[in-house]
Amino acid sequence: MNNAPHQSRIVRALLWLAGSVSLVLGLIGVVVPGLPTTPFVLLAAACYAKASPRLHAWLLNHRLTGPMLRDWEAHRSLTRRTKTIAVVSMLVMVSFSIWSFRHRWIAQAVLVVLGAIGAWVVLRIPTRK
Repeated sequence: MNNAPHQSRIVRALLWLAGSVSLVLGLIGVVVPGLPTTPFVLLAAACYAKASPRLHAWLLNHRLTGPMLRDWEAHRSLTRRTKTIAVVSMLVMVSFSIWSFRHRWIAQAVLVVLGAIGAWVVLRIPTRK
């Protein structure tokens, strides 16, 4: 990946904003069932690589996000075990959330859609051994 910052200040600002929003969504995804964490953190790293090499390096060296990002940058794929854990944990948490919102069919429908989108995103990532 070319990690040189973009030349335009406006583009760098927009990339920084997109990266920051993605990082916040990824952090929210740690505690909100059905909202995936990994794709948002990966998107944040990609945006920061072009907007702020300093923030990209911070994410790469962070104890929580660093291993995931370094693994992604090295292989551009996830192991079958990682994908299985991600999809099963989303299924468990979304199921629990759906059960807790019984009698609220709109909330249940939203949870099903968000969970399906999260699983779809994870399953679309290439698998490696």
